[in-house]
Amino acid sequence: MTAASAVDLRNVTLAYGPFVAVKDVSLSIARGEFVTLLGPSGCGKTTILRSIAGLVQPTGGEISVAGRRIDNIPIHKRNIGLVFQNYALFPHKTIFENIAFGLKYRKVEKSQIAQKVTRALEMVRLPGVEKKLPSEMSGGQQQRIALARAIVIEPDVLLLDEPLSALDANLREEMRTELKIIQREVGITTIFVTHDQDEALAMSDRIVVMNKGLIEQVGTPEEVYRRPESRFVASFLGQSNILPGRIASIANAIASVTLENGVTLPVAAPAAAKEGAAVTAIVRAQKLQLGPPERATGLKGKVISTSYLGGSAAYFVDLGGIKLQSIATIDDRVWREGEEVSIAIAPGEVLLLGESGHRLR
Repeated sequence: MTAASAVDLRNVTLAYGPFVAVKDVSLSIARGEFVTLLGPSGCGKTTILRSIAGLVQPTGGEISVAGRRIDNIPIHKRNIGLVFQNYALFPHKTIFENIAFGLKYRKVEKSQIAQKVTRALEMVRLPGVEKKLPSEMSGGQQQRIALARAIVIEPDVLLLDEPLSALDANLREEMRTELKIIQREVGITTIFVTHDQDEALAMSDRIVVMNKGLIEQVGTPEEVYRRPESRFVASFLGQSNILPGRIASIANAIASVTLENGVTLPVAAPAAAKEGAAVTAIVRAQKLQLGPPERATGLKGKVISTSYLGGSAAYFVDLGGIKLQSIATIDDRVWREGEEVSIAIAPGEVLLLGESGHRLR
């Protein structure tokens, strides 16, 4: 464990009989960092969170928090804050009693408990609600109470298990921002679990993309979005056009990739690119630009469908039998179904994956 790290997972494995939920996962999280475990249901992200919390026991590897190995000690001896998806507030206890619960368990003096509860409520911007019951609070307020209860014990790490999923869309977006602000102000190391890519991109210092119990990629939101390391990351995070093909030639650092329909796509050639190699071209939908057909210098297609999104539109375009997706802001017009359009893709905006399914460098 490095001096700056708050959480270390070393070769953590967790199996339920023959089923391996987490496979040899290693990860280091810095103090004060907000890290999101992102992936589809069953990928292992919640299992990792529960392992750190002490709710499940790894079958292999080590977990350390604040320089202390914790996977071999019981849950009540770990200084962990945990916020669940359903908040898990005691319905018949007041807000004060809910927040003070962990402090009383730790035998903190009564005078200190009152001060700490007051301070925690101020942190989550809900001062003066100590005497209310959870049922008197809105969903967003209950979420903040659960957060106050988790941070009042001054945990070494805060674990958030999809805490926004029970909220409606507008409140969810508002709380996404609020939660990140509170985390920054408190400075607490936070591990957040979600399957929602927008939450992960908006809130995280780093994202850990998981699939089938393995880590596919770790990086900043910009890194994992703009430079996905695998086909899975490219398809799970954001909207991507995934185009199998073969490198026909390489000249002047540009690879000509022939797609399955015979169309040639110019791509900035990575060092590992080889003529004749089978590859997969990855083009983000936002990087595929549509224009009037008379502007076409290369690719032309026909609009299959249009979805109006307000300030932008999502299109599906037929390119010689290949369906491409484009998402673009609306400047002067919306392209309609059946219209011919030019298709522009900058060579530097295309990533190439090798036969292994991982990015060529």
